[in-house]
Amino acid sequence: MISTILIVLTILFILANLYSFFTNGSYKKSSFNSSLFLQLFINLVGIGLGFAFLYYLLSLNNVILRVSSPTGEPVEPTVSNLLYFSGVTLLSIGYGDYVPVGGVRFFAIMESAIGVLLPSAYFMKALGSSNHERDEEN
Repeated sequence: MISTILIVLTILFILANLYSFFTNGSYKKSSFNSSLFLQLFINLVGIGLGFAFLYYLLSLNNVILRVSSPTGEPVEPTVSNLLYFSGVTLLSIGYGDYVPVGGVRFFAIMESAIGVLLPSAYFMKALGSSNHERDEEN
């Protein structure tokens, strides 16, 4: 029961990070915006930590990661292993050394989609703000 509540709270934390990224409108007028970049970095770190914690909570009940080898041994759910898996999944769609199993595959796919789409949204915002500046000058 407590793990279910913590899982829901962790998912809400991840969603709050995404919401804050897309709703914050206090960006400086330049093509590279350091505050927007810092916000992106902080959001990616928060999302990565959130998913690592989510993986930890899910590992309390079942094996969630296996080594990608013929034996398929379970991966020990240590903080470093889960942070590594979360970071690699968020930033590169995974190396393939750890394979998620069961319902964790859905969360790994969602994390990898966020890792691809969030930086893309950053660039779109940066381009949009620089184009808006040029329109106002003309």
